[in-house]
Amino acid sequence: MIGQLIAALAILVTLHELGHFLAARAFGIKVEKFYLFFDAWGIKLFKFKKGETEYGIGWLPLGGYVKIAGMIDESLDTKQLKSEPQNWEFRAKPAWQRLIVMVAGVFVNLVLGIFLFSMGIFSYGDEYLPMKAINDNGGIAVTELGKQFGFETGDKILAANGKPVEKIETLFASDIILEDKIEVEIERNGHVQTLVMPKNYVNLVSSNKNEPPFSMRFPLFVDSVMTESPAHKAGLQKGDKIKGFILEHDNVVSVNYQDELSDALKGFANKPIMVMIQRNNSDLSLPIQVDTTLKLGFFVQNVYADKVAKVYYRLGKSFELGTTRSFGLIIANAKGLGQVITGKIKAQNALQGPVAIATYFGKVWDWQRFWNLTAILSLILAFMNLLPIPALDGGHVFFLIIEMIIGRPINEKIMHAAQVAGMILLLALMVFVIGNDIFRLFK
Repeated sequence: MIGQLIAALAILVTLHELGHFLAARAFGIKVEKFYLFFDAWGIKLFKFKKGETEYGIGWLPLGGYVKIAGMIDESLDTKQLKSEPQNWEFRAKPAWQRLIVMVAGVFVNLVLGIFLFSMGIFSYGDEYLPMKAINDNGGIAVTELGKQFGFETGDKILAANGKPVEKIETLFASDIILEDKIEVEIERNGHVQTLVMPKNYVNLVSSNKNEPPFSMRFPLFVDSVMTESPAHKAGLQKGDKIKGFILEHDNVVSVNYQDELSDALKGFANKPIMVMIQRNNSDLSLPIQVDTTLKLGFFVQNVYADKVAKVYYRLGKSFELGTTRSFGLIIANAKGLGQVITGKIKAQNALQGPVAIATYFGKVWDWQRFWNLTAILSLILAFMNLLPIPALDGGHVFFLIIEMIIGRPINEKIMHAAQVAGMILLLALMVFVIGNDIFRLFK
């Protein structure tokens, strides 16, 4: 996980800073340093000098930088500003050229994100389990969290905010959970009705990622049996369909889905009962003794294995979808940040740092997942860098736009103070998100 995160950051940071570097050089601006990762306290893993630029790799993999001559940046080096501007310095160039230099990194990340998304769609296509397959196999299995939203086990999800639900992930997608009002149309016991999600839906979903509100149900077809388990001793075989149990006093309990097993067997640990099955169109009853864990010891067939939809697209359509999804992700991040600022979403549920991001890559290197997450991070990096916070590209862009409006440069003391304030804010934010990541690991 750490290796994949560092590899993704290395790609994103190098190309982001390369955008600044190439734009600066195109306008004849001197670039003193080009570093992948931060060489905090002067500690460098590798460096060399070519021409007027020092290239290197720092030890702290939280970003990178290019040191552009004549610019107040995160190095807070103001010595060069005490002399008259030289024609190869950032401050000597027209505001429009400096603006291009500052947005070049964001532009590269935007283009990279769209490219990776598009090529991922072209190479791997879209793969998902249609909601119809879930509805046709008993609907959803609801957890305690799902019950808070008004769902019941067996519900069939039809639509969300008026749009048909094609896959179950739709109800957790940003374009749904960030809406002010969320209405879900379901079918329950043959009747269609509408559930209105509570105002804190997004907070509850985001803070309970280990317990989704619901999942698909699995009919009780036996796939394989564990040796010496109650199911093995009872003689259950692959292909058997469990229909229920005959308990004490000939009390019959019908069972059709995996989520119903635990409730049906409660109170019958270490007690002999009968399991009713269907085998080769014949009904049988077999004696079985459940252990203390209430587990029978068999694996359920995955009835959805052959229901997964796989759609491939041509190159043009892939780039169309990649572009649409990329801007959709950026818009969702902007909405999400707005709701964090207004207090609708708790910051600890919405903001994630490097520790949490690393877990998304998984313990096994999967190229499809790697490039998809790299694309997402590239777009988030583009969005975050455009925020008007000093020390970020967006902060420089903000001051440059003001300069272009008023017709004169911003006072250097003001720029320096703003840069310091921005760095303090970003450091505090980094401490918060990393601390929040660690807290979640032990939650």
